[in-house]
Amino acid sequence: MHKINVFGVVLVLAIGFSSCTEEVPMVGEDIKLDETPYVLNLLNNTLPPAPIPQDNKLTVQKVQLGKMLFFEKKMSLDNKVSCGSCHNQADAFSDTLRVSKGVGGAQGGRQSMAIFNLAWHRNQFFWDGRANLLRDQALLPIEDENELAENIENVIAKLNAEVKYKNQFIIAFGSEEITSEKMALAMENYMHSIVSDDSKYDRFLSETTQLSESEERGRVLFFAKFDKANPAASGADCARCHGGGNFANNKYLNNGLDPESKLRDFGRELSTKLESDRGKFKVPSLRNIEKSQPYMHDGRFQTLEQVVEHYNSGIKESPTIDSALRATIQTGLMLDEQEKADLVNFLKTLTDQTFLTNQEYQL
Repeated sequence: MHKINVFGVVLVLAIGFSSCTEEVPMVGEDIKLDETPYVLNLLNNTLPPAPIPQDNKLTVQKVQLGKMLFFEKKMSLDNKVSCGSCHNQADAFSDTLRVSKGVGGAQGGRQSMAIFNLAWHRNQFFWDGRANLLRDQALLPIEDENELAENIENVIAKLNAEVKYKNQFIIAFGSEEITSEKMALAMENYMHSIVSDDSKYDRFLSETTQLSESEERGRVLFFAKFDKANPAASGADCARCHGGGNFANNKYLNNGLDPESKLRDFGRELSTKLESDRGKFKVPSLRNIEKSQPYMHDGRFQTLEQVVEHYNSGIKESPTIDSALRATIQTGLMLDEQEKADLVNFLKTLTDQTFLTNQEYQL
């Protein structure tokens, strides 16, 4: 028979128990507030300084907490859906489905908007602008029956049951208390950290690369104004709505998708209650547009070619249509096949592979 070294067994068990407990620290144990600033990694000089809210400055730990919450499936009723389920980084933090699926396969009525450069958005959030600040937008999907279908109180209870969240709230905010306000501020921090400014076009502006002949022709068309009296010199006038460093104009517009009699979604009017906003939707950034299909608020177009053709020949009259688009109804933009192809090729130069694969945005 082999003699058992009782002392050795006890020692091994004690060491094993000690190592296990050390892997999951107690709430607040050696944990303290960390306000180390998070610095946005702007790679080119094509965006102005980010107007981060003074009451929610970026910190490394708030960004980390926001990231944890963004990808946390326990935020949903069935613990199977997160914000990240409908906002995929490889798709410009958008969704390739025409309408995203929430808890139990529930479907809303609009396409998921892409997430990047949100610090530069100055005109509310969602397609209809119903959220005034990004922190407001962050919480609304939780209680939407077609999205996460949960309630805030239940989410807070789930988070409170996990030491890692209590500790992260201490590190980010100085207290283990979990509130909806802190959740919103953390998710706003994370979404403000998501930046796209390293497309081929950004590098062209920084004079580190050149556009192809087709891309250059498309660039000229994109920025040139529409002139129906001079088709040969007329442009597509895209920059009037999609200008500036973020390729957007911080407005809500009716872009002639449907005549009023066929409108199924009243858009901005649902938020403002103003008839003058009927059929108007937030003008999205065109950055990474190649990767954020399908297009429009209802995802009706699958390709950039279809989008270009809509503006070239498909504008529909309605009372609230943008005046510049109304001016093109009779003649269209008068783009030939080569010009349409050139315009699409230019739009693809707005794709930012650095942003699409940046591991900082992943857990």
